[in-house]
Amino acid sequence: MRDHTRDRSFSKSKLSRKIPMPDPVRTKLKLIGATAVAFTGGVLLASGLDLTPGSHASVLQQVPSRQDVKPVADLSEAFISIAESVTPAVVSIDTERRGNGGREGGEGVPEQFRRMFPQFRIPDDNAPQEARGSGFIISADGYIITNNHVVEGAEKIDVVFQDNRHLHATVVGRDPLTDIAVIKVEARGLPTVRLGSSDNSRIGEWVLAIGNPLNLGTTVTSGIISAKGRPLPILRESSGSRWAIEDFIQTDAPINPGNSGGPLVNLRGEVVGVNSAIASPTGYYSGYGFAVPIDLARRISDDLIRYHAVRRPALGVSITEVTPEDAEVYRLERIQGVVAQDFPAGSAARRAGLQQGDVIVAVDGKPIQRVGQFQRVIASYHPGDEVKLDVVRYGARRQLKVTLTPAATDETTQRAAQAPPAAPVPDGGTSRLGVAVGPLTPEIARQMGYSGAGGIVITDVQPYGPAARAGLQDGMRIVAVDGQPANDVNAFRAAMARKRAGDVVSLQVQVRTPGGAQSSILNIRLPD
Repeated sequence: MRDHTRDRSFSKSKLSRKIPMPDPVRTKLKLIGATAVAFTGGVLLASGLDLTPGSHASVLQQVPSRQDVKPVADLSEAFISIAESVTPAVVSIDTERRGNGGREGGEGVPEQFRRMFPQFRIPDDNAPQEARGSGFIISADGYIITNNHVVEGAEKIDVVFQDNRHLHATVVGRDPLTDIAVIKVEARGLPTVRLGSSDNSRIGEWVLAIGNPLNLGTTVTSGIISAKGRPLPILRESSGSRWAIEDFIQTDAPINPGNSGGPLVNLRGEVVGVNSAIASPTGYYSGYGFAVPIDLARRISDDLIRYHAVRRPALGVSITEVTPEDAEVYRLERIQGVVAQDFPAGSAARRAGLQQGDVIVAVDGKPIQRVGQFQRVIASYHPGDEVKLDVVRYGARRQLKVTLTPAATDETTQRAAQAPPAAPVPDGGTSRLGVAVGPLTPEIARQMGYSGAGGIVITDVQPYGPAARAGLQDGMRIVAVDGQPANDVNAFRAAMARKRAGDVVSLQVQVRTPGGAQSSILNIRLPD
């Protein structure tokens, strides 16, 4: 058997090379615009019907004309042509693992995904468990993209092709932080898919989800892209890693257990996503499907094939979403971007001049709207690449150039230790904030791992209050209020007393992590 551990010359251009599509697809797609016009015309016609008694014209006008029906039939033919072109490159992936790995006849669902597929709960035992997922072929010599959770922990992997051939597969590489994996079979001349661009896909665009759900064989379902940039708390929570990227495409194309790893395809026959999960109380499709964007999957797959690991770039900054309160404090034109919070040792971003409280609004001219998108954009680069950041610093716009560095080894994040009980301090407006504070004594500082005493520490957070919603936790150290040092409880109480209902208070806080104290700025609006 060929040694798959050696490096192969497999460039991104090979991953993204264009495979000729059947002419009927392009022919039919020219008529899709006419379909929209036909539907619009039907709505307008219905809204203008004469519904008075004895009006025969109103009845006749409701009968679709041949001109109305033909574009719909042409759209159907386009779906058929795309399905016929893509399905030969979609495979079923059968795995065998021990313990809590799957359910016979269904898809194996690791622990982090069981919230998305709650009916697949298997008793802990050492009996072999069979599981099934999907994948799609990206090269004629046998490389296949699928989800990490489809093959994670598998002791045996068999790939079933549309012609019912069965071939053994080996894992080339896995990335739990994006839920992407690459496997390989020994074969030549295999049919392949064409990879598109998820960045260019649009909300409302028709897509087809292709896979092998519930042992039914290859199945094609249709829907639209419902949203982009959806965060799902499954990868970050399961890995505990700050590098996990949560930036999914949402679709209403039916996705069921077994579809994981299959392609999400646009009407040009191009793959724009990798089907990954659903949100459902039953574990079966209920209108919410999620796919990893293909631009991210292609970048990860390229590294897995070439290096058997992901060469992850790092900017060197922890970030948070922009809130309405942030937009007010930092004088932003729009409520979008990401807020720079803290910097690890040796941060490239800090060396380039990025400061805490700066809002990154664009990377190389590409507007940034949210954290997941920012992480995905940075992940599309390689260590050593230079990126240009557009940042807003309290209303002033500036540009910084940062050379990306290799990402450090992940550290499992932990919640801050709970502060020892402390006597409540008179309010001073803190009840509106929803916190209780106390002095950071030498004993408390030692127990919580803070360097040096002095200042104040949060001893209690009111559930569902403004502070809790903003992310304040017991044991956090308050360093500054509205940019002014908070040296003691009285100073904090006085600063809060000056705040009126509806004002925004800006708190700089520290929390203990395995890598040391991490600093953040939280902007919180006081309730009316």
